[in-house]
Amino acid sequence: MAKYESFLLVLLMAGPAAAQVPPDPAVEPAHEAPAPGAPRPADALPTFAELEAAQARIGEVRVVTRDIFDTDDLAENRLLFRWANALHVKTRPEVIERALLFKGGEPVSARLIEETERLLRSTTYLYDVCIRPLAVRDGVVDIEVATRDTWTLDPSLKAGRSGGTNTSSISLKEDNLLGTGVALGVSRVNGVDRSGTQVDLGVDRAFGSWTSVSLSRARNGDGRRDALAVARPFYALDARWAAGASFSRDDRIDPVYDAGRPVAEYRRRENRGEVFGGWSAGLVDGWVQRWSLGASLQDDGYAPEPGRVPPARLPADEKLVAPFVRYELIEDRFEKLDNRNLIGRPEFFALGLAAKVQLGRAMPALGSSRSAWVYTGTVGRGFELAAGQLLTLTASAQGHQEDGRAHRQQLGVQARYYLPQSARWLFYAGASADALRNAEPTESLPLGGDNGLRGYPLRWQSGTRRALFTLEERFYTDLFPLRLFRVGGAAFFDIGRAWGGSGAGSADPPWQRNVGFGLRFFSVRTAFTNVLHVDLAFPLDTDAGVKRVQLIVKTRASF
Repeated sequence: MAKYESFLLVLLMAGPAAAQVPPDPAVEPAHEAPAPGAPRPADALPTFAELEAAQARIGEVRVVTRDIFDTDDLAENRLLFRWANALHVKTRPEVIERALLFKGGEPVSARLIEETERLLRSTTYLYDVCIRPLAVRDGVVDIEVATRDTWTLDPSLKAGRSGGTNTSSISLKEDNLLGTGVALGVSRVNGVDRSGTQVDLGVDRAFGSWTSVSLSRARNGDGRRDALAVARPFYALDARWAAGASFSRDDRIDPVYDAGRPVAEYRRRENRGEVFGGWSAGLVDGWVQRWSLGASLQDDGYAPEPGRVPPARLPADEKLVAPFVRYELIEDRFEKLDNRNLIGRPEFFALGLAAKVQLGRAMPALGSSRSAWVYTGTVGRGFELAAGQLLTLTASAQGHQEDGRAHRQQLGVQARYYLPQSARWLFYAGASADALRNAEPTESLPLGGDNGLRGYPLRWQSGTRRALFTLEERFYTDLFPLRLFRVGGAAFFDIGRAWGGSGAGSADPPWQRNVGFGLRFFSVRTAFTNVLHVDLAFPLDTDAGVKRVQLIVKTRASF
Protein backbone atom coordinates (compact mmCIF):
# COMPACT_ATOMS: atom_id res chain seq x y z
CA MET A 1 0.00 0.00 0.00
CA ALA A 2 2.95 2.34 0.57
CA LYS A 3 3.65 2.69 -3.14
CA TYR A 4 0.05 3.80 -3.80
CA GLU A 5 0.25 6.39 -1.04
CA SER A 6 3.42 7.78 -2.65
CA PHE A 7 1.64 7.85 -6.00
CA LEU A 8 -1.22 9.78 -4.38
CA LEU A 9 1.13 12.41 -2.99
CA VAL A 10 2.77 12.88 -6.38
CA LEU A 11 -0.63 13.38 -8.04
CA LEU A 12 -1.80 15.81 -5.38
CA MET A 13 1.33 17.93 -5.73
CA ALA A 14 1.04 17.84 -9.51
CA GLY A 15 -2.40 19.46 -9.41
CA PRO A 16 -5.43 18.82 -11.63
CA ALA A 17 -4.66 17.13 -14.90
CA ALA A 18 -6.56 17.25 -18.14
CA ALA A 19 -6.27 13.58 -19.11
CA GLN A 20 -9.55 11.71 -19.28
CA VAL A 21 -10.26 8.26 -17.92
CA PRO A 22 -10.65 6.13 -21.04
CA PRO A 23 -13.85 4.16 -21.51
CA ASP A 24 -13.79 0.44 -20.87
CA PRO A 25 -13.36 -1.18 -24.29
CA ALA A 26 -15.26 -4.22 -23.05
CA VAL A 27 -18.49 -2.25 -23.09
CA GLU A 28 -20.18 -0.88 -26.17
CA PRO A 29 -20.94 2.84 -25.95
CA ALA A 30 -24.54 3.87 -25.44
CA HIS A 31 -26.38 5.36 -28.40
CA GLU A 32 -26.16 9.13 -28.01
CA ALA A 33 -27.09 12.10 -30.12
CA PRO A 34 -24.23 13.80 -31.94
CA ALA A 35 -22.91 17.03 -30.47
CA PRO A 36 -24.76 20.15 -31.62
CA GLY A 37 -23.43 21.26 -34.99
CA ALA A 38 -21.45 18.06 -35.52
CA PRO A 39 -22.00 16.28 -38.87
CA ARG A 40 -23.92 13.02 -38.71
CA PRO A 41 -22.32 9.96 -40.34
CA ALA A 42 -24.16 8.95 -43.47
CA ASP A 43 -25.08 5.52 -42.08
CA ALA A 44 -26.04 6.73 -38.60
CA LEU A 45 -29.49 5.82 -37.33
CA PRO A 46 -31.81 8.45 -35.85
CA THR A 47 -31.72 9.00 -32.11
CA PHE A 48 -34.61 7.89 -29.95
CA ALA A 49 -35.65 11.51 -29.52
CA GLU A 50 -35.78 11.93 -33.31
CA LEU A 51 -37.69 8.67 -33.69
CA GLU A 52 -40.20 9.81 -31.09
CA ALA A 53 -40.64 13.14 -32.90
CA ALA A 54 -41.28 11.19 -36.13
CA GLN A 55 -43.95 9.14 -34.31
CA ALA A 56 -42.12 5.88 -34.98
CA ARG A 57 -43.31 2.66 -33.36
CA ILE A 58 -41.30 -0.13 -31.77
CA GLY A 59 -40.91 -3.33 -33.76
CA GLU A 60 -38.76 -6.17 -32.45
CA VAL A 61 -37.09 -5.78 -29.05
CA ARG A 62 -33.98 -7.92 -28.93
CA VAL A 63 -32.40 -8.63 -25.52
CA VAL A 64 -28.74 -9.66 -25.55
CA THR A 65 -27.12 -10.67 -22.27
CA ARG A 66 -23.34 -10.82 -22.35
CA ASP A 67 -20.67 -12.44 -20.20
CA ILE A 68 -18.61 -10.60 -17.61
CA PHE A 69 -15.55 -10.38 -19.84
CA ASP A 70 -15.33 -9.83 -23.58
CA THR A 71 -12.90 -12.49 -24.75
CA ASP A 72 -12.92 -10.99 -28.25
CA ASP A 73 -10.91 -8.18 -26.69
CA LEU A 74 -7.24 -9.22 -26.47
CA ALA A 75 -6.89 -7.45 -23.12
CA GLU A 76 -9.60 -9.69 -21.68
CA ASN A 77 -8.83 -12.91 -23.50
CA ARG A 78 -7.03 -14.38 -20.50
CA LEU A 79 -7.34 -17.75 -18.84
CA LEU A 80 -8.70 -16.31 -15.57
CA PHE A 81 -11.36 -14.31 -17.41
CA ARG A 82 -12.36 -17.28 -19.58
CA TRP A 83 -12.77 -19.36 -16.40
CA ALA A 84 -14.92 -16.62 -14.84
CA ASN A 85 -17.18 -16.58 -17.90
CA ALA A 86 -17.42 -20.37 -17.89
CA LEU A 87 -18.31 -20.56 -14.19
CA HIS A 88 -20.76 -17.68 -14.28
CA VAL A 89 -24.39 -18.24 -15.31
CA LYS A 90 -25.49 -15.32 -17.48
CA THR A 91 -28.61 -13.38 -16.64
CA ARG A 92 -31.58 -14.95 -18.37
CA PRO A 93 -33.03 -12.71 -21.12
CA GLU A 94 -36.52 -12.98 -19.63
CA VAL A 95 -35.25 -11.35 -16.43
CA ILE A 96 -34.22 -8.29 -18.47
CA GLU A 97 -37.43 -8.40 -20.53
CA ARG A 98 -39.57 -8.21 -17.38
CA ALA A 99 -37.76 -5.01 -16.37
CA LEU A 100 -38.37 -3.16 -19.64
CA LEU A 101 -40.83 -0.27 -19.58
CA PHE A 102 -41.50 -0.53 -23.32
CA LYS A 103 -42.47 -3.31 -25.71
CA GLY A 104 -43.10 -4.01 -29.36
CA GLY A 105 -46.00 -2.20 -30.99
CA GLU A 106 -45.83 0.85 -28.70
CA PRO A 107 -44.81 4.35 -29.80
CA VAL A 108 -41.15 5.20 -29.20
CA SER A 109 -40.62 7.13 -25.95
CA ALA A 110 -37.11 8.45 -25.32
CA ARG A 111 -38.09 9.08 -21.69
CA LEU A 112 -39.17 5.48 -21.09
CA ILE A 113 -36.01 4.17 -22.71
CA GLU A 114 -33.87 6.40 -20.49
CA GLU A 115 -35.83 5.37 -17.39
CA THR A 116 -35.42 1.71 -18.34
CA GLU A 117 -31.65 2.18 -18.51
CA ARG A 118 -31.76 3.87 -15.11
CA LEU A 119 -33.70 0.96 -13.60
CA LEU A 120 -31.45 -1.68 -15.13
CA ARG A 121 -28.29 0.10 -13.97
CA SER A 122 -29.63 0.13 -10.42
CA THR A 123 -29.40 -3.67 -10.24
CA THR A 124 -26.24 -5.16 -8.76
CA TYR A 125 -25.86 -7.95 -11.30
CA LEU A 126 -25.42 -5.74 -14.40
CA TYR A 127 -22.13 -4.03 -15.21
CA ASP A 128 -23.36 -2.03 -18.18
CA VAL A 129 -26.49 -1.37 -20.22
CA CYS A 130 -26.74 -0.23 -23.84
CA ILE A 131 -30.12 0.44 -25.48
CA ARG A 132 -29.90 1.39 -29.16
CA PRO A 133 -31.91 1.29 -32.39
CA LEU A 134 -30.91 -1.55 -34.71
CA ALA A 135 -32.89 -0.80 -37.85
CA VAL A 136 -35.57 1.61 -39.04
CA ARG A 137 -38.05 0.80 -41.77
CA ASP A 138 -41.45 2.30 -42.66
CA GLY A 139 -41.77 4.12 -39.33
CA VAL A 140 -40.90 1.02 -37.28
CA VAL A 141 -37.68 0.69 -35.28
CA ASP A 142 -36.11 -2.49 -33.94
CA ILE A 143 -34.35 -2.01 -30.59
CA GLU A 144 -31.49 -3.90 -28.99
CA VAL A 145 -31.10 -4.03 -25.20
CA ALA A 146 -27.58 -5.27 -24.51
CA THR A 147 -26.37 -5.89 -20.97
CA ARG A 148 -23.11 -7.10 -19.52
CA ASP A 149 -23.12 -9.12 -16.31
CA THR A 150 -21.09 -8.69 -13.16
CA TRP A 151 -19.51 -11.49 -11.15
CA THR A 152 -22.19 -12.15 -8.53
CA LEU A 153 -20.78 -14.98 -6.38
CA ASP A 154 -19.07 -13.42 -3.37
CA PRO A 155 -17.17 -15.79 -1.06
CA SER A 156 -15.53 -13.05 0.98
CA LEU A 157 -13.35 -12.62 4.00
CA LYS A 158 -13.29 -8.98 5.06
CA ALA A 159 -11.50 -7.00 7.72
CA GLY A 160 -11.86 -3.32 8.44
CA ARG A 161 -10.69 -0.68 10.84
CA SER A 162 -12.40 2.59 11.68
CA GLY A 163 -12.13 4.83 14.70
CA GLY A 164 -9.53 2.55 16.25
CA THR A 165 -11.84 -0.49 16.19
CA ASN A 166 -11.44 -3.63 14.09
CA THR A 167 -14.30 -5.42 12.36
CA SER A 168 -14.38 -8.61 10.29
CA SER A 169 -16.79 -10.82 8.39
CA ILE A 170 -16.92 -14.01 6.36
CA SER A 171 -19.75 -14.52 3.92
CA LEU A 172 -21.02 -16.38 0.89
CA LYS A 173 -23.48 -14.45 -1.25
CA GLU A 174 -24.93 -14.90 -4.72
CA ASP A 175 -26.74 -11.87 -6.18
CA ASN A 176 -27.98 -13.55 -9.37
CA LEU A 177 -28.72 -17.16 -8.57
CA LEU A 178 -28.61 -19.20 -11.80
CA GLY A 179 -29.19 -15.99 -13.77
CA THR A 180 -32.64 -15.40 -12.24
CA GLY A 181 -31.93 -12.16 -10.35
CA VAL A 182 -32.53 -13.89 -7.00
CA ALA A 183 -30.12 -12.90 -4.20
CA LEU A 184 -29.16 -15.42 -1.50
CA GLY A 185 -26.48 -15.02 1.14
CA VAL A 186 -25.17 -16.18 4.50
CA SER A 187 -22.64 -14.28 6.59
CA ARG A 188 -20.82 -14.30 9.91
CA VAL A 189 -19.99 -10.82 11.19
CA ASN A 190 -17.85 -9.56 14.07
CA GLY A 191 -18.97 -5.96 14.34
CA VAL A 192 -18.46 -3.04 16.67
CA ASP A 193 -21.43 -3.84 18.92
CA ARG A 194 -22.20 -7.50 18.25
CA SER A 195 -21.30 -10.68 16.42
CA GLY A 196 -23.63 -13.07 14.70
CA THR A 197 -24.79 -15.09 11.70
CA GLN A 198 -27.27 -13.81 9.13
CA VAL A 199 -29.16 -15.34 6.19
CA ASP A 200 -30.73 -13.12 3.48
CA LEU A 201 -33.02 -13.85 0.54
CA GLY A 202 -34.21 -11.27 -1.97
CA VAL A 203 -36.31 -11.49 -5.15
CA ASP A 204 -37.00 -8.28 -7.10
CA ARG A 205 -39.25 -9.83 -9.77
CA ALA A 206 -41.19 -12.52 -7.93
CA PHE A 207 -44.00 -14.39 -9.68
CA GLY A 208 -42.99 -12.92 -13.04
CA SER A 209 -44.10 -9.45 -11.95
CA TRP A 210 -42.76 -6.32 -10.23
CA THR A 211 -43.41 -7.84 -6.81
CA SER A 212 -40.36 -7.89 -4.56
CA VAL A 213 -39.84 -10.29 -1.64
CA SER A 214 -37.11 -10.05 0.97
CA LEU A 215 -36.38 -12.20 4.00
CA SER A 216 -33.64 -11.80 6.59
CA ARG A 217 -32.80 -13.80 9.73
CA ALA A 218 -29.94 -13.02 12.09
CA ARG A 219 -28.84 -14.84 15.23
CA ASN A 220 -26.42 -12.73 17.24
CA GLY A 221 -24.55 -13.17 20.46
CA ASP A 222 -26.89 -10.71 22.17
CA GLY A 223 -30.22 -11.55 20.51
CA ARG A 224 -31.93 -12.02 17.16
CA ARG A 225 -33.38 -10.11 14.23
CA ASP A 226 -36.00 -11.23 11.70
CA ALA A 227 -37.48 -9.24 8.82
CA LEU A 228 -39.94 -10.01 6.02
CA ALA A 229 -41.26 -7.69 3.30
CA VAL A 230 -43.51 -8.27 0.28
CA ALA A 231 -44.32 -5.31 -1.94
CA ARG A 232 -45.36 -4.27 -5.41
CA PRO A 233 -43.77 -0.79 -5.37
CA PHE A 234 -44.22 2.25 -7.57
CA TYR A 235 -41.52 0.76 -9.78
CA ALA A 236 -41.59 3.50 -12.45
CA LEU A 237 -42.63 7.11 -12.74
CA ASP A 238 -45.79 6.13 -14.62
CA ALA A 239 -46.75 3.23 -12.31
CA ARG A 240 -50.37 3.60 -11.25
CA TRP A 241 -50.62 1.52 -8.06
CA ALA A 242 -48.57 -0.06 -5.30
CA ALA A 243 -49.19 -2.30 -2.29
CA GLY A 244 -47.12 -4.09 0.29
CA ALA A 245 -46.54 -5.31 3.82
CA SER A 246 -43.45 -5.60 6.00
CA PHE A 247 -42.58 -6.65 9.53
CA SER A 248 -39.37 -6.83 11.51
CA ARG A 249 -38.42 -7.67 15.09
CA ASP A 250 -35.10 -6.99 16.74
CA ASP A 251 -33.94 -8.09 20.19
CA ARG A 252 -30.44 -6.91 21.14
CA ILE A 253 -28.16 -5.26 23.68
CA ASP A 254 -27.45 -1.61 22.95
CA PRO A 255 -24.43 0.24 24.36
CA VAL A 256 -24.28 3.85 25.53
CA TYR A 257 -21.05 5.62 24.50
CA ASP A 258 -19.20 8.52 26.06
CA ALA A 259 -15.94 9.86 24.54
CA GLY A 260 -15.66 6.79 22.34
CA ARG A 261 -16.02 4.28 25.21
CA PRO A 262 -19.09 2.15 26.11
CA VAL A 263 -20.18 3.19 29.61
CA ALA A 264 -23.54 1.36 29.93
CA GLU A 265 -25.64 -1.32 28.22
CA TYR A 266 -29.31 -2.27 28.16
CA ARG A 267 -31.71 -4.69 26.47
CA ARG A 268 -33.65 -3.22 23.52
CA ARG A 269 -36.69 -4.81 21.89
CA GLU A 270 -37.88 -3.20 18.66
CA ASN A 271 -40.77 -4.28 16.45
CA ARG A 272 -41.71 -2.49 13.22
CA GLY A 273 -44.48 -3.18 10.75
CA GLU A 274 -46.41 -1.59 7.89
CA VAL A 275 -49.16 -2.43 5.44
CA PHE A 276 -50.16 -0.03 2.66
CA GLY A 277 -51.88 0.47 -0.65
CA GLY A 278 -51.20 3.34 -3.03
CA TRP A 279 -52.40 4.89 -6.27
CA SER A 280 -51.18 7.50 -8.74
CA ALA A 281 -52.25 9.23 -11.94
CA GLY A 282 -48.76 8.52 -13.27
CA LEU A 283 -46.46 11.02 -14.95
CA VAL A 284 -48.36 14.20 -15.85
CA ASP A 285 -46.54 17.19 -17.39
CA GLY A 286 -43.21 16.11 -15.89
CA TRP A 287 -44.57 15.52 -12.37
CA VAL A 288 -45.67 12.45 -10.41
CA GLN A 289 -48.06 12.52 -7.45
CA ARG A 290 -48.66 9.41 -5.36
CA TRP A 291 -51.08 8.76 -2.49
CA SER A 292 -51.00 5.82 -0.08
CA LEU A 293 -53.15 4.67 2.83
CA GLY A 294 -51.97 2.18 5.41
CA ALA A 295 -51.14 1.43 9.03
CA SER A 296 -47.80 1.33 10.84
CA LEU A 297 -46.51 -0.30 14.03
CA GLN A 298 -43.74 0.99 16.29
CA ASP A 299 -43.23 -1.12 19.41
CA ASP A 300 -40.21 -0.38 21.62
CA GLY A 301 -39.24 -2.04 24.90
CA TYR A 302 -36.30 -1.35 27.25
CA ALA A 303 -34.92 -3.32 30.19
CA PRO A 304 -31.71 -3.64 32.25
CA GLU A 305 -29.47 -6.52 31.16
CA PRO A 306 -28.31 -8.81 33.98
CA GLY A 307 -24.57 -8.55 34.55
CA ARG A 308 -24.23 -5.27 32.62
CA VAL A 309 -23.94 -1.69 33.89
CA PRO A 310 -27.31 -0.06 33.09
CA PRO A 311 -27.85 3.58 32.05
CA ALA A 312 -28.83 6.01 34.77
CA ARG A 313 -32.37 6.05 33.35
CA LEU A 314 -34.15 3.92 30.77
CA PRO A 315 -37.02 5.09 28.54
CA ALA A 316 -40.54 3.83 29.18
CA ASP A 317 -41.89 1.14 26.87
CA GLU A 318 -43.82 2.58 23.92
CA LYS A 319 -46.24 1.13 21.38
CA LEU A 320 -47.78 3.16 18.56
CA VAL A 321 -50.28 1.69 16.08
CA ALA A 322 -51.14 4.41 13.58
CA PRO A 323 -53.30 4.47 10.45
CA PHE A 324 -51.58 6.88 8.04
CA VAL A 325 -51.81 8.77 4.78
CA ARG A 326 -48.69 9.24 2.64
CA TYR A 327 -48.10 11.70 -0.19
CA GLU A 328 -45.18 11.68 -2.62
CA LEU A 329 -44.21 14.27 -5.24
CA ILE A 330 -41.49 13.66 -7.86
CA GLU A 331 -40.24 15.89 -10.65
CA ASP A 332 -38.92 14.01 -13.68
CA ARG A 333 -35.43 15.53 -13.94
CA PHE A 334 -32.44 13.18 -13.91
CA GLU A 335 -28.88 13.74 -15.10
CA LYS A 336 -26.43 11.04 -16.17
CA LEU A 337 -22.89 11.90 -15.01
CA ASP A 338 -19.52 10.20 -14.62
CA ASN A 339 -16.86 10.34 -11.90
CA ARG A 340 -18.78 11.78 -9.01
CA ASN A 341 -19.44 9.17 -6.31
CA LEU A 342 -18.20 6.21 -8.37
CA ILE A 343 -15.21 5.72 -10.66
CA GLY A 344 -15.67 5.03 -14.36
CA ARG A 345 -19.37 4.15 -14.11
CA PRO A 346 -22.34 6.37 -15.03
CA GLU A 347 -24.51 7.65 -12.19
CA PHE A 348 -27.99 9.15 -12.32
CA PHE A 349 -28.60 12.21 -10.15
CA ALA A 350 -32.14 13.32 -9.30
CA LEU A 351 -32.16 17.04 -10.02
CA GLY A 352 -35.90 17.62 -9.74
CA LEU A 353 -37.89 18.24 -6.60
CA ALA A 354 -38.67 15.06 -4.64
CA ALA A 355 -40.75 15.06 -1.47
CA LYS A 356 -42.49 12.46 0.69
CA VAL A 357 -44.70 13.17 3.72
CA GLN A 358 -46.46 10.65 5.96
CA LEU A 359 -48.88 11.49 8.79
CA GLY A 360 -50.53 8.95 11.09
CA ARG A 361 -52.65 8.97 14.24
CA ALA A 362 -51.91 6.52 17.06
CA MET A 363 -54.81 5.80 19.44
CA PRO A 364 -55.22 3.59 22.54
CA ALA A 365 -58.32 2.04 20.95
CA LEU A 366 -55.98 0.42 18.39
CA GLY A 367 -53.53 -0.87 21.00
CA SER A 368 -51.24 2.17 21.29
CA SER A 369 -49.79 3.10 24.66
CA ARG A 370 -51.04 6.68 24.17
CA SER A 371 -52.48 9.08 21.60
CA ALA A 372 -50.04 10.82 19.28
CA TRP A 373 -49.58 12.17 15.79
CA VAL A 374 -46.77 10.22 14.07
CA TYR A 375 -45.01 11.89 11.15
CA THR A 376 -42.09 11.53 8.77
CA GLY A 377 -41.04 13.73 5.89
CA THR A 378 -38.20 14.20 3.40
CA VAL A 379 -37.59 16.74 0.66
CA GLY A 380 -34.71 17.00 -1.81
CA ARG A 381 -33.67 19.05 -4.80
CA GLY A 382 -30.71 19.12 -7.16
CA PHE A 383 -29.29 22.15 -8.95
CA GLU A 384 -27.10 22.27 -12.05
CA LEU A 385 -24.84 25.27 -11.71
CA ALA A 386 -22.35 26.77 -14.16
CA ALA A 387 -19.44 24.77 -15.62
CA GLY A 388 -20.85 21.37 -14.69
CA GLN A 389 -21.19 22.16 -11.00
CA LEU A 390 -23.82 20.20 -9.08
CA LEU A 391 -25.50 20.97 -5.76
CA THR A 392 -27.93 18.64 -3.98
CA LEU A 393 -29.94 19.57 -0.89
CA THR A 394 -32.02 17.29 1.34
CA ALA A 395 -33.96 17.77 4.56
CA SER A 396 -35.82 15.32 6.78
CA ALA A 397 -38.02 15.26 9.88
CA GLN A 398 -39.61 12.52 11.96
CA GLY A 399 -41.15 12.18 15.38
CA HIS A 400 -44.36 12.29 17.42
CA GLN A 401 -46.61 15.12 18.50
CA GLU A 402 -48.37 14.62 21.83
CA ASP A 403 -50.51 17.21 23.62
CA GLY A 404 -49.02 19.97 21.48
CA ARG A 405 -45.44 18.92 22.33
CA ALA A 406 -42.85 17.31 20.05
CA HIS A 407 -41.51 13.95 21.25
CA ARG A 408 -38.51 12.01 19.88
CA GLN A 409 -38.28 14.50 17.06
CA GLN A 410 -35.26 14.27 14.75
CA LEU A 411 -34.48 16.94 12.17
CA GLY A 412 -31.71 16.79 9.56
CA VAL A 413 -30.34 18.75 6.62
CA GLN A 414 -27.58 17.85 4.17
CA ALA A 415 -25.84 19.61 1.27
CA ARG A 416 -23.42 18.16 -1.28
CA TYR A 417 -21.48 20.18 -3.83
CA TYR A 418 -19.48 18.82 -6.80
CA LEU A 419 -17.09 20.98 -8.83
CA PRO A 420 -15.41 19.17 -11.75
CA GLN A 421 -11.97 20.69 -12.43
CA SER A 422 -11.24 18.36 -15.33
CA ALA A 423 -12.27 14.89 -16.42
CA ARG A 424 -9.96 13.50 -13.75
CA TRP A 425 -10.12 15.96 -10.85
CA LEU A 426 -13.10 17.07 -8.77
CA PHE A 427 -13.60 19.21 -5.68
CA TYR A 428 -16.27 18.00 -3.25
CA ALA A 429 -17.80 19.72 -0.23
CA GLY A 430 -20.38 18.26 2.13
CA ALA A 431 -22.24 19.66 5.11
CA SER A 432 -24.82 18.09 7.41
CA ALA A 433 -26.59 19.01 10.62
CA ASP A 434 -28.96 17.01 12.85
CA ALA A 435 -30.95 17.71 15.98
CA LEU A 436 -32.95 15.67 18.50
CA ARG A 437 -35.76 17.23 20.51
CA ASN A 438 -37.24 15.65 23.64
CA ALA A 439 -35.33 12.45 22.98
CA GLU A 440 -35.25 9.43 25.26
CA PRO A 441 -32.28 9.32 27.67
CA THR A 442 -30.55 6.54 25.70
CA GLU A 443 -30.88 8.32 22.34
CA SER A 444 -28.10 10.49 20.95
CA LEU A 445 -26.38 11.49 17.72
CA PRO A 446 -22.89 9.97 17.56
CA LEU A 447 -19.93 11.49 15.73
CA GLY A 448 -16.56 9.86 15.18
CA GLY A 449 -14.40 7.76 12.90
CA ASP A 450 -17.27 5.54 11.79
CA ASN A 451 -19.53 8.33 10.50
CA GLY A 452 -17.47 11.13 9.05
CA LEU A 453 -14.92 12.45 11.55
CA ARG A 454 -12.16 10.21 10.26
CA GLY A 455 -9.32 11.27 12.55
CA TYR A 456 -11.03 10.22 15.79
CA PRO A 457 -12.28 7.03 17.48
CA LEU A 458 -15.77 5.86 16.67
CA ARG A 459 -18.57 7.65 18.53
CA TRP A 460 -16.02 10.04 19.97
CA GLN A 461 -18.69 12.62 20.68
CA SER A 462 -22.45 12.31 21.10
CA GLY A 463 -25.29 14.64 21.93
CA THR A 464 -28.64 15.97 20.79
CA ARG A 465 -27.03 18.27 18.20
CA ARG A 466 -24.51 17.33 15.51
CA ALA A 467 -22.76 19.13 12.68
CA LEU A 468 -20.17 17.88 10.19
CA PHE A 469 -18.35 19.61 7.31
CA THR A 470 -16.10 17.86 4.78
CA LEU A 471 -13.83 19.14 1.99
CA GLU A 472 -12.25 16.72 -0.48
CA GLU A 473 -10.02 16.98 -3.52
CA ARG A 474 -10.82 13.82 -5.46
CA PHE A 475 -8.99 12.30 -8.38
CA TYR A 476 -9.96 9.49 -10.73
CA THR A 477 -7.06 7.70 -12.38
CA ASP A 478 -7.02 5.69 -15.59
CA LEU A 479 -5.55 2.73 -13.70
CA PHE A 480 -7.55 -0.44 -14.34
CA PRO A 481 -5.68 -3.26 -12.53
CA LEU A 482 -6.49 -6.67 -13.99
CA ARG A 483 -9.45 -4.92 -15.68
CA LEU A 484 -11.27 -5.46 -12.39
CA PHE A 485 -10.79 -2.30 -10.32
CA ARG A 486 -10.95 1.40 -10.94
CA VAL A 487 -8.59 3.39 -8.74
CA GLY A 488 -8.99 6.87 -7.30
CA GLY A 489 -7.98 8.85 -4.27
CA ALA A 490 -8.72 11.86 -2.14
CA ALA A 491 -7.17 14.39 0.21
CA PHE A 492 -9.67 15.53 2.81
CA PHE A 493 -10.44 17.83 5.71
CA ASP A 494 -13.21 17.13 8.24
CA ILE A 495 -14.54 19.29 11.07
CA GLY A 496 -17.42 18.33 13.32
CA ARG A 497 -19.04 18.57 16.70
CA ALA A 498 -21.79 16.78 18.68
CA TRP A 499 -23.15 18.47 21.77
CA GLY A 500 -26.14 18.80 24.10
CA GLY A 501 -27.94 16.17 26.12
CA SER A 502 -27.20 14.63 29.50
CA GLY A 503 -24.07 12.57 28.71
CA ALA A 504 -20.78 13.36 30.42
CA GLY A 505 -18.77 15.84 28.37
CA SER A 506 -21.66 16.53 26.00
CA ALA A 507 -22.57 19.97 27.33
CA ASP A 508 -19.91 22.02 25.53
CA PRO A 509 -17.40 19.81 23.68
CA PRO A 510 -14.96 21.44 21.25
CA TRP A 511 -15.03 21.29 17.47
CA GLN A 512 -12.76 18.47 16.27
CA ARG A 513 -10.76 18.67 13.03
CA ASN A 514 -8.68 16.28 11.00
CA VAL A 515 -6.88 16.09 7.65
CA GLY A 516 -5.92 13.02 5.69
CA PHE A 517 -5.55 11.26 2.39
CA GLY A 518 -6.35 7.86 0.97
CA LEU A 519 -7.07 5.59 -1.93
CA ARG A 520 -10.35 4.35 -3.39
CA PHE A 521 -10.81 0.99 -5.12
CA PHE A 522 -14.04 0.45 -7.01
CA SER A 523 -14.81 -3.11 -8.10
CA VAL A 524 -16.50 -2.56 -11.45
CA ARG A 525 -16.86 -6.18 -12.56
CA THR A 526 -18.58 -7.54 -9.46
CA ALA A 527 -22.05 -7.11 -8.00
CA PHE A 528 -20.46 -5.80 -4.83
CA THR A 529 -20.15 -2.23 -6.07
CA ASN A 530 -18.94 -0.85 -2.79
CA VAL A 531 -15.94 1.45 -2.84
CA LEU A 532 -13.05 0.30 -0.65
CA HIS A 533 -11.58 3.21 1.33
CA VAL A 534 -8.02 3.03 2.64
CA ASP A 535 -7.35 6.27 4.51
CA LEU A 536 -4.81 7.79 6.84
CA ALA A 537 -6.31 10.57 8.97
CA PHE A 538 -4.48 12.94 11.31
CA PRO A 539 -6.39 14.67 14.15
CA LEU A 540 -5.56 18.36 14.51
CA ASP A 541 -7.10 18.74 17.95
CA THR A 542 -5.28 16.15 20.05
CA ASP A 543 -6.88 14.81 23.20
CA ALA A 544 -5.80 12.18 25.66
CA GLY A 545 -6.50 8.76 24.23
CA VAL A 546 -6.55 9.88 20.58
CA LYS A 547 -3.81 8.46 18.40
CA ARG A 548 -1.97 10.88 16.16
CA VAL A 549 -2.65 8.71 13.12
CA GLN A 550 -5.87 6.84 12.40
CA LEU A 551 -5.97 4.06 9.80
CA ILE A 552 -9.41 3.57 8.27
CA VAL A 553 -10.12 0.55 6.06
CA LYS A 554 -13.79 0.12 5.20
CA THR A 555 -16.23 -0.22 2.35
CA ARG A 556 -18.79 2.47 1.59
CA ALA A 557 -21.51 2.87 -0.99
CA SER A 558 -19.70 5.75 -2.68
CA PHE A 559 -16.44 7.70 -2.99
